[in-house]
Amino acid sequence: MSSRLSLPGRFHRIWSASAVSALGDGIYLAALPLLALSLTRNPIMLGALEACALLPWLCFGMIGGALVDRWDRRRTMVVADMCRFVLLMAVTVLVSAGAADIYVLFAAAFLLGIGQLFFDTASVAFVSEVLDQDLDTLQRANARLQGTQQAFGGFVGPPTGSLLFGLGRAVPILGDAVSFLFSSLMIWTLPKAPPKPAKARGSLLREAREGAAYLFGNRLLLGLALRPAVGNFAFMGASAVLVLFVKETLHLGTTAYGVYLTANAVGALIGAALSARLAARLGTGATLTLTAFVETVALLGIGLSPNAWLAGLGEMTLGAAMGVTMGLGPSVRQAIVPDELMGRVGATGRLVALGAGPLGAVFGGWLAHVAGLRAPFIVGAGILASMTIVAARLTNNARIEAALAEAAERRERDARVAESGAMPAVAAV
Repeated sequence: MSSRLSLPGRFHRIWSASAVSALGDGIYLAALPLLALSLTRNPIMLGALEACALLPWLCFGMIGGALVDRWDRRRTMVVADMCRFVLLMAVTVLVSAGAADIYVLFAAAFLLGIGQLFFDTASVAFVSEVLDQDLDTLQRANARLQGTQQAFGGFVGPPTGSLLFGLGRAVPILGDAVSFLFSSLMIWTLPKAPPKPAKARGSLLREAREGAAYLFGNRLLLGLALRPAVGNFAFMGASAVLVLFVKETLHLGTTAYGVYLTANAVGALIGAALSARLAARLGTGATLTLTAFVETVALLGIGLSPNAWLAGLGEMTLGAAMGVTMGLGPSVRQAIVPDELMGRVGATGRLVALGAGPLGAVFGGWLAHVAGLRAPFIVGAGILASMTIVAARLTNNARIEAALAEAAERRERDARVAESGAMPAVAAV
């Protein structure tokens, strides 16, 4: 593994773009519910608005990954950000003119979700490309990205969005639009990647299936995909009833509820900062197993907490474990997946993870209805215990080290083939 102490300058521009974009996202996420609430009080409509942002991933995730693998990733990120800038400027004008209704927000959320699909998928592949698929460097880079997203998206953005909404309903939307413009300009300043060798193309569906087959045929990648899927199912089940749990079981008011929510974000920020160090000391696989166990204990502790202080401590612990995981899991995938499959494999993994969330939310709501508000947390902890077993068996140190060695050999082989002028082949699953 690389022992470099600093990250390349190209990454710092990506990091800066990510920081500003995360700030804009935090502003938008706080302002959107307030804007929607000013247009409708229908809870079904409000819930549907949240679902609109996820629909592109569920409908087009794998196809989007295939397109990202065909296109220049830097250009894809720039175009996605510029399209979101133009879209939000249009929404700003409509809101300012009083011409926006809830259906305009539906359309905006869906189109923004498409932009996020392409940007996020291309970004993961592009960062891997910039950092030469080195695991140690990727872990440090992802830790910085996660920490920045938590700091700006979780702490600075939401209160800023609420403040800007008080100045005018369109102001926070304009702020998010400007963040996309800045991000696109920062990424545009990055040097162009050398052109890739031309290769025969099949149908998009066939290429998308190739990415899915590669992920499901590799036990390590499958474990890295199942980990967030199981986690999302359990976490969304608890999150679905969190506001009721905090208010009716822990007896906190609205202001205290807002403070309670920051505990998870504080923990995630700490976890992101510690992730690379823990991986260096324990090994990436052992760290992933440890965080799965910690998440299990933390969620159980929240469900059994007799007061808000202990529940808040559990939330912070849960956030810290999640912060470590979110930095390490993607790094392993970025280090071992062939570059030409990176977009498809990443999009498939994201689809698996996101698809479990809505199911978990429905399950958690039903469970709370029949067994009480503590039940989703306690049962969720039991579900997370299975995630610990998955992590220990599928994403352990030995399996990761073997995959890294195989990936290094494949890159060396492909480099030799490229020098000879032949076409490198994708490693068999």
